[in-house]
Amino acid sequence: MLKFLSLLPAHWTRRLIQQIGLVRNPYTLGVRVIVEDEVKRVLLVRHSYLDGWYLPGGGVDKGETMAEAARREVHEEAGIAAAEAPRLLSVYLNEGATGRDHVGLFHLASWSGTESFLAPNSEIAEAGFFAPDALPDGLTRATGQRLIEFRSGQLVSGRW
Repeated sequence: MLKFLSLLPAHWTRRLIQQIGLVRNPYTLGVRVIVEDEVKRVLLVRHSYLDGWYLPGGGVDKGETMAEAARREVHEEAGIAAAEAPRLLSVYLNEGATGRDHVGLFHLASWSGTESFLAPNSEIAEAGFFAPDALPDGLTRATGQRLIEFRSGQLVSGRW
């Protein structure tokens, strides 16, 4: 399925994923995770089916807490094993999608790499750590804004 989605224009893929999500559940809950390395570079991922660089993350599965989803997503997307529970920073309404999407932003301070550390897979085309002053071209607006807020220490619950 991901292979097929990667062949479609990004705006079609985004819309299709949103519509499938609405059929399954009219309200969605997702997570994004700020993961830093020892020199305060931040982990970003580029999906195989969407344009741009994002914080790792995704949807919260049935029966899963937000913190569990955050741990699972960084493992699936970047081969990172959380050494501690990720810390919830804030919760946002993502109006850009359906107006019914909420995103929990977490920070993971302690982690280790697994055998699939930063390796591309069917969902992730590329993953890497970037210095705050050397973020990649194509960084999404929301990702950039969350990183600015995180670095300033002024996270405000609100709109993604």
